[in-house]
Amino acid sequence: MSKPIVIVAGNGMVGYKFCEKLLAKTSQFQVIVFGEEPRHAYDRVHLSEYFNGKTADDLSLSTLSWYHENDIQLHLGDPIQEINRAEKTIHSLKGITIKYDYLVLATGSSAFVPDVPGVEKEGVFVYRTIEDLELIKASAANAKSGAVLGGGLLGLEAAKALIDLGIRETHVIEFAPRLMPRQIDSAGSSMLQMKLSQLGLQIHLNKSTAEIVGHGKIESLRFNDESKLAVDMLVISAGIRPRDELARLAGLHVGTRGGIVVNSQMQTSDESIYAIGECALYEGMIYGLVAPGYEMADIVASHLTNGAKSFYGYDMSTKLKLIGVDVASFGDAFITEPDCRTILFEDTHKGIYKRINISNDGKQLLGGILIGDADAYNMLLQTVNNKIVLPPDPEDLILGSRGGAAAEGAGVMNLPDDALICSCEAVTKAAICSAVNEQGVTGIDGMKKCTKAGTGCGGCVPMVKDLIAGTMKANGQYIKNVICEHFDYSRQELFDLVKINQLKNYDLVLDHYGKGDGCEVCKPVVASILSSLWNDVIVKQETIQDSNDRFLANIQKGGTYSVVPRIPGGEITPDKLIVIGQVAKKYGLYTKITGGQRIDMFGAHLSDLPIIWEELIDAGFESGHAYGKALRTVKSCVGSTWCRFGLHDSVSFAIEVEDRYKGIRAPHKIKGGVSGCVRECAEAQSKDFGIIATEKGWNLYVCGNGGSKPQHAQLLATDIDKETVIKYLDRFLMFYIKTADQLTRTATWLNKLDGGMSYLKNVIVNDSLGLAAQLEEEMQALVNTYHCEWKEVIESPAMRKRFAHFINAPEEKDPHAEFVPMRDQVRAKEW
Repeated sequence: MSKPIVIVAGNGMVGYKFCEKLLAKTSQFQVIVFGEEPRHAYDRVHLSEYFNGKTADDLSLSTLSWYHENDIQLHLGDPIQEINRAEKTIHSLKGITIKYDYLVLATGSSAFVPDVPGVEKEGVFVYRTIEDLELIKASAANAKSGAVLGGGLLGLEAAKALIDLGIRETHVIEFAPRLMPRQIDSAGSSMLQMKLSQLGLQIHLNKSTAEIVGHGKIESLRFNDESKLAVDMLVISAGIRPRDELARLAGLHVGTRGGIVVNSQMQTSDESIYAIGECALYEGMIYGLVAPGYEMADIVASHLTNGAKSFYGYDMSTKLKLIGVDVASFGDAFITEPDCRTILFEDTHKGIYKRINISNDGKQLLGGILIGDADAYNMLLQTVNNKIVLPPDPEDLILGSRGGAAAEGAGVMNLPDDALICSCEAVTKAAICSAVNEQGVTGIDGMKKCTKAGTGCGGCVPMVKDLIAGTMKANGQYIKNVICEHFDYSRQELFDLVKINQLKNYDLVLDHYGKGDGCEVCKPVVASILSSLWNDVIVKQETIQDSNDRFLANIQKGGTYSVVPRIPGGEITPDKLIVIGQVAKKYGLYTKITGGQRIDMFGAHLSDLPIIWEELIDAGFESGHAYGKALRTVKSCVGSTWCRFGLHDSVSFAIEVEDRYKGIRAPHKIKGGVSGCVRECAEAQSKDFGIIATEKGWNLYVCGNGGSKPQHAQLLATDIDKETVIKYLDRFLMFYIKTADQLTRTATWLNKLDGGMSYLKNVIVNDSLGLAAQLEEEMQALVNTYHCEWKEVIESPAMRKRFAHFINAPEEKDPHAEFVPMRDQVRAKEW
């Protein structure tokens, strides 16, 4: 007996998910898929990562063999053109006619293209498919300026894509008076606009495009207010339209504004035909996120197998990172007083905006908006969805508990079992805990394979990890901290293994203790371990570095690089100052005196870096390691030499300390400070280590941290001499290097250290582990093998060859890399 035939029109994320869901429930159907695109289903949610090095294969949701193994007939580049409902057949573009028992329309949506004169010109694109991205990428190679029409989610994603492609001048044009008008309020939008503007994005609000101007190719945009904007390319991302044309031709009911009308089982007006995803219209609404599309797919699969699951709408809460800025909205984000009480937090200095809406009785969280810091999003969303009673001080939800104790009942382990943790795959807390308890899952990769939690947008991954750890802890299990899926070791364990076995390069480490080819997580970790152990030239490990370490300079906006020579203690001679000025003037570099008491130079072309370094080294400078996870600076005040309050020579001591630890690689960057008295002009207590003069010697502080989450350093030892300071610093820094997780600052490391400061003091000062001599010896070995990485490059013809934009024309510069002019020059142009 032949199987009933289910035909799927569309092979996007939701169409693919339907196939997956149906196969998980039954094998009683013959599934046939028709896709319009020339490739099988891929991840559109992370489409922008195509510009960051991911390939079409990386984005693929499966392999072609998966369809064959599951007996699915797949027709690519062959969309369905006609449905004959009377005969229950479909007819495809390539002339295939097949009879169906059930038809699932997963045709998705298309980009909405406004009816603007000139929209057909060369250089105008939409942003929907990999083919679109390939066209954009090709055009961007010859463009210096670009614009995106639309300031919503997709528009800002497209703007990020243009920035990633190296287009220095990127504009966003929005018809509404604010960015993301469907997701965030006016105040949140203003904060987002400020943050994006600081990153170089030029934003134009209340702009209606009247015409795309150009002779065959776009040259500028003319707006209704008669203003113009010159651009080389335009990406239209002004919204989506449901692909309902096939349903219209078949006589199915569609909405007045588009969309295929469906009931709670996703059936259309023809009970044999279903619609799911962005083409489906349920109670007047199109759901433009992947999670509700996946839920619709599961409902149809359930209905075909006699299940009782129904669709009753879907939570449209979202969290994403737009051009490096966290943006989230959840629950009822726009409800206002008197229907609720609103709590707002706004920090214009750091670009953070938080709003929560609570019920008038103060017991329930209704919704909110987060800009700039969305770490609390997952827990806030769970609080809304599970109607968790708020703490007595609900502002703690966005400010943190000022009393130091967590609110009663707070935390992921206290969520109800039916709490939906992964909305993309509809995975509950109970399912995640069950995978740990019954199937022995102990890590996120295993959980993805077991439950698929975290395989969609990825926003739930932090909460999934917390649930795994919490469940294991409740069971009394050992929680293993591993680097990534390629290394089943913590950083500390791998550090010891590499040291014991004298492994000197990444391939050897991977062969001995890893699997696969490695990834962007483990490669820099191994590079850091190798450098911390053997102090070899980090650029020799070129293939495992990010762009900053690879070129010994921080890449800046516009594709140029920074040059930061070391200036120990902030002390510099007039002759060296003159050289910096001459170099900056010669190569057109912007100069900036930093808070770390040195001079940064910005705007260097890649090919100029070795030449600039050569001139600086000839003048006595060295690399300042501003690009590396290493010692940055040791800041000092003027000390007893000049200051009437100074007790000791803080400048000389700062120089001695900086010269000792320069070039030493660590899990994260390290900063120090030396103050000549308790007035603390060097701000030593905000550094990873701080030294403050006393009447009897020096006080040593460790594990401080500036930045977005400041923390004062804690006192390690009092009234000690310089030799003891160095001895304790040797021990402290080496202990941190050996035991901290990757990308963990000293403050966070101490916070997670069992026993905290008391334990650390016992190890460093009292030598409770008997490691003091070993730590000092290991640090001295690193000090003795110091090398200037800039000097190593300029003296090595092989390494120097890497610093060329074009292999066949090494002297030519990247035409798209531009220098950002001095701020006063920018202002002069504006005025």
